Amino acid sequence: MRNQAYLLGVLLAGTILGATLPGHTAWAQIPPSQETPGPDNDAATAEQTASSIYHDPAPDTPQAPGVNAANLPDIDELPIDQLPQAVPQESANPKPEDWPAYGRDDQATRYSPLTQITPENVGQLKRAFIYHTGSLPPKGKPNKWAAETTPIKVGDSLYLCSATNDMMRVDAATGEEKWHFHAHESYDAIPYTAACKAVTYYTSSTAAEGQPCHNRIIESTLDNRLIAVDAEDGKLCEAFGHGGQVNLMQGMGWSVPGFVAMTTAPPIINGVIVVNHEVLDGQRRWAPSGVIRGYDAESGKFLWAWDVNNPDNHHQPDKDHYYSRGTPNSWAAMTGDNALGLVYVPTGNSAADYYSAMRSEAENKVSSAVVALDVRTGEPRWVFQTVHKDVWDYDIGSQATLFDYHADDGSIIPALIMPTKRGQTFILDRRTGKPLPDFPVVEKPAPSPGFVEGDPRAPTQPWSPGVPRLGIPKMTEANTWGISPLDQLACRIKFRRAHYVGEFTPPTIKQPWLEYPGYNGGSDWGSISYNPQTGIMLANWSILPMYDQLVSRKKADKMGLIPIDSPQYNPGAGGAEGNGAQAQTPYGIVVTPYWNSFTQIMCNEPPYGMIAAIDLKAHKVLWQKPLGTARANGPWGLPTGLPLTIGTPNNGGSVMTAGGLAFIGASTDNQIHAIDLKTGKTLWSDVLPGGGQANAMTYAVNGRQYVAIMAGGHHFMRSPVSDALVVYALPEKK
Repeated sequence: MRNQAYLLGVLLAGTILGATLPGHTAWAQIPPSQETPGPDNDAATAEQTASSIYHDPAPDTPQAPGVNAANLPDIDELPIDQLPQAVPQESANPKPEDWPAYGRDDQATRYSPLTQITPENVGQLKRAFIYHTGSLPPKGKPNKWAAETTPIKVGDSLYLCSATNDMMRVDAATGEEKWHFHAHESYDAIPYTAACKAVTYYTSSTAAEGQPCHNRIIESTLDNRLIAVDAEDGKLCEAFGHGGQVNLMQGMGWSVPGFVAMTTAPPIINGVIVVNHEVLDGQRRWAPSGVIRGYDAESGKFLWAWDVNNPDNHHQPDKDHYYSRGTPNSWAAMTGDNALGLVYVPTGNSAADYYSAMRSEAENKVSSAVVALDVRTGEPRWVFQTVHKDVWDYDIGSQATLFDYHADDGSIIPALIMPTKRGQTFILDRRTGKPLPDFPVVEKPAPSPGFVEGDPRAPTQPWSPGVPRLGIPKMTEANTWGISPLDQLACRIKFRRAHYVGEFTPPTIKQPWLEYPGYNGGSDWGSISYNPQTGIMLANWSILPMYDQLVSRKKADKMGLIPIDSPQYNPGAGGAEGNGAQAQTPYGIVVTPYWNSFTQIMCNEPPYGMIAAIDLKAHKVLWQKPLGTARANGPWGLPTGLPLTIGTPNNGGSVMTAGGLAFIGASTDNQIHAIDLKTGKTLWSDVLPGGGQANAMTYAVNGRQYVAIMAGGHHFMRSPVSDALVVYALPEKK
């Protein structure tokens, strides 16, 4: 492998020297950032939190005008005993030809029973149509676009959202637009990324069939609205909220546009819409709350809140109070179980990802965890934590997948699969949160106590030895990499400068530390696909170490690290996926890739992205392959055009079919791939008009199977941005 890697380096370098700079490039998943400051950085005390260049608002500061994007009135609370009885939904038992939910079904399996497209004929796939959403970065503005959209399909129509929350209904066979709802979202509302992963299809129990909004499309938006439109004509459902909309900034307190946003399709469990949201990373300790809330899917009225630091109060705050600030937020797609009345919430860190000394005991118990909430009350039923006292940004980005596990004694256990950024996959009893007997979780010693005064690390961390780990190769100085001996030498020097004692290396102040796996995984928001007939899980992941360092408040000020809600905020100095002020704590954070900053090539050798099929029952990997070619990747962000499968960084997920294939984009070669599920061999691919950073899906109309992927690209991964939904099918028989 090492000789092959150096040969690849020579080929890449030779190709690059004769290349010209293209309009769009793709290579590293992490945008360039300045080097870590190194030893010129003093330790701080817990009291040294105030900045010399900006003001920290008090936690009880009222919400400023304009944060309520549509100037909506407050929504009333509905007593839970008045919640209408829900009717069965399309996603509970989907028709074979449909894809009625983000993960296809209530279990989020991303598995389709369609069989028309097979390994034998997949090479004949052609584009059936391309649909354009119309959402692109405005001229003169920084590119924040990464649509990440998966359309849903019910009946003869696709329903989808644009990167900025317009909603559309499209003929599933022709791509003809049937209606287009304009959300009128402002650019300022975009946080780090303009994205909308999916919409939710809901059948009403109170609006009769044939009446407006019997079937409705519901979305949560970047500017924090819950919107319901009629699936038939795209008109707002007037009886929902206030004229079809609910203000989700109610009760949130001080914020600014872009600080809080929603990018996932809200699940509806037994008639309850459950909403979560992202809070921009790295800004301040007392950032807006990570509260989870439930709303009536019929009226849009508020039902309950789960507010971590107010566990006994499930009501909306009154005018003078707000949800507790800085608590762990949840930005990943959630999954619900109607029979158990639970929603499974993947959580992240409390605000200030890399410093935990100011977190409450309640926050420490539920961060970087999967939390099961009762959908009638908002009460936690159980919590399973995947990282203790997380200071590595190992929030859970993946959606949980539900399945029935057939144990050796003949019993059937309702279970869930929880992938993580660590490459550890946990299999839990979804009734109790306890690991299944066949998939034990063990606590292993972790480096502790660490180097930050008053902020010791947990002495152990959880591991899941029953599921083969998504391959994260061991990292040593000996296996540093570069496209030439000099590049490798630069990386070896970089390795020696850093503190690294393996996984969970504690944060450091006097020198950089290596974070491996990096905060992009392992598994991220693309999640996994699962075949309930065979028990096979398909997972893709990235292998990208990070190079981090805490910086004192004085140093952070000197570097211009300022939180988003300050008038002096500089978007170029730090954001969600890099340097951050971490205001109201003693330390800011500098986050860079573990790469050669000159060539922008990672210092760990390829592959940087993988895909594997895992037989969960047999506890073994069936096959494992690099995912992505070098065609659009290379040093200095330049494409080589080489069709070599090197394994690139990836974001997005797969769909498995009963026809024996998986379809996936995700990689930074800007292609969609069809993979033989038996062998892992790529049988077909097509170059997309933009990056394929989205989850592919499949459906059928009139007996013809289609495969669709949003080629929206991704600013973070430097893949070309477009507004194209690309749909494929086999040639029609004459």
